[in-house]
Amino acid sequence: MKLGFVSAILDGWTFEEMIDTAAEMGYECVEVACWPQGKAERRYAGVSHINVDDTSKEYIEHILSYCKEKGVEISSLAFYPNTMDGNLEKREAAIEHLKKVIKMSSLLGVNMVTTFIGRDQTKTVEENLEIYAEVWPPIVKLAEELGVKIAIENCPMLFGPDQWPGGQNLATTPKIWRKMFEIIPSDNLGINYDPSHFVWQMIDYIKPIYEFKDKIFHVHFKDIKLYKDRLNDVGVMAYPLEFMSPKLPGLGDVDWAKYVSALTDIGYDSFVCVEVEDKAFEGSKEKILDSLRLSYRYMRNFVI
Repeated sequence: MKLGFVSAILDGWTFEEMIDTAAEMGYECVEVACWPQGKAERRYAGVSHINVDDTSKEYIEHILSYCKEKGVEISSLAFYPNTMDGNLEKREAAIEHLKKVIKMSSLLGVNMVTTFIGRDQTKTVEENLEIYAEVWPPIVKLAEELGVKIAIENCPMLFGPDQWPGGQNLATTPKIWRKMFEIIPSDNLGINYDPSHFVWQMIDYIKPIYEFKDKIFHVHFKDIKLYKDRLNDVGVMAYPLEFMSPKLPGLGDVDWAKYVSALTDIGYDSFVCVEVEDKAFEGSKEKILDSLRLSYRYMRNFVI
């Protein structure tokens, strides 16, 4: 496995500074944020280290040569929007940019895009599966034509009142994954597997690794901490951030030895990227860098 991190944590860094940071710390790869230019709509969104609107030969060559010089690979191009937003204008904008990200991933020879399926948060799972059956076939077809794999993260995107009641990402459980892959049975559509989201949903995060071994294209290393006293006070129907918090690997409730062991069982030997969303490591450049240093040191216990 190749250890990397999600570049969105380095908001304000240039592409070169971000790659330099990875190289200096010993990371082997980065999942590169590729949002549209402009103001972020939420935390860790809106960051862009590669401009997918610039498809010039010079720009492509610069990215590739700089990565090669520093010895850092790009694991995927990352864009996590809501492609099934109830607001059709926002939905279309998200889809169009996602297509640009897919095309850029092909041009760079990365051939991997990490993203969300999206969801109309006001509609049921069944209604959203119908929307998915309309929205996603053309996206997947483009990816197939360009030889790009799409890895869907299993984050519910349901944290507070703004995303209530249904959340903004449909691909949240093994049951829904089965239905999604039945509707679109493509070898180019798979999973960006993050164990932390299963922890707070009270789902076994080990068992699905074996069932979906052929669909795991990319992996996140992010931890989550459940506060049992808060959970006892508010219950599982509360806003999730009332009873849990994202943490650096090793500072939460994920059993990393069991998780990585399961990945080795299925022969997964591709990219594994630390995703930092720990509020305890925000507020300064040094804290952000510390979060990457600590995550690197801890995960090296499991990934050589």
